[in-house]
Amino acid sequence: MTDIAIVDYGMGNLRSVHKALEHVAPNASIVVTNDPREVEKADRVVVPGQGAMRNCMHELEMCGLRQAVIRAAECKPFLGICIGLQMLFEESEEGHTAGLNILPGKVVRFPESAMNTADGEKLKVPHMGWNQVYQTMMHPLWDGIREDARFYFVHSYYVETPDVTSIVGRSHYPMPFTCAVAKDNLFAVQFHPEKSQSAGLMLLSNFAKWVP
Repeated sequence: MTDIAIVDYGMGNLRSVHKALEHVAPNASIVVTNDPREVEKADRVVVPGQGAMRNCMHELEMCGLRQAVIRAAECKPFLGICIGLQMLFEESEEGHTAGLNILPGKVVRFPESAMNTADGEKLKVPHMGWNQVYQTMMHPLWDGIREDARFYFVHSYYVETPDVTSIVGRSHYPMPFTCAVAKDNLFAVQFHPEKSQSAGLMLLSNFAKWVP
């Protein structure tokens, strides 16, 4: 039995995620796989992702992993990272791409008109670098992490959801935006915990032990 399956559809930062999980869960059986059957058998599932949403959804479909990911998000401890968060929603403005429709809401681009600091400094898109994450709701995956800890981001799009009860973390660039959501057995983040040093490793460690 596999403890943790990292879903490989050709678009994720797989090596860093794998190494980080090995570090925090050295006794766990961890596989990187593009086999839907391996995903089905795993106790826990991690879906990373980077790049364009349309390409990610296409590759997920071509690898035959779509239904396995949906089932995992419905019934076992599930962690989505970056595009692995965005694909959970109904649709994305990026290429007018349909998501998996697991959570209500859409993925939108940072608006150019809002990309200025209070001092008038122009901010770049994509948003790249370290930002504070403010925990808006208690959750086991936040255990041991400061409420304003810094995590590493690389993205041009973020999620908007009408289900405020699912929002467990927000950040600012420069406006507030949702960067972490949770529902039942599912937890997903816009930032990259595998690149976020001690705070990110703590989140991954919490996931490896999480019993929803």
